[in-house]
Amino acid sequence: MAKPKLKEHRINREWCKGCGICVAFCPTKVLELDRADKAVAARLPDCIACRLCELRCPDLAIEVEVEKEMKDEGRQTKDEGRGTKDEQS
Repeated sequence: MAKPKLKEHRINREWCKGCGICVAFCPTKVLELDRADKAVAARLPDCIACRLCELRCPDLAIEVEVEKEMKDEGRQTKDEGRGTKDEQS
């Protein structure tokens, strides 16, 4: 499974109370509090889209959107291509 790729990182500043939980949980230190004590994505290119900030925010002020994974058309899954028992005989 491929790593999720960040599509958009949204912070609703009206909902953010500046508790700093998202800042503390961010493993790549993307988030910080600004002068108004509101969360900002200061280093967005470093975001690994782990969604810890979104999951831990008590005010639901953060949304992390990832790009949808493109299914590889030419690749078969483990069970595809084997067929049923009757098809193999």
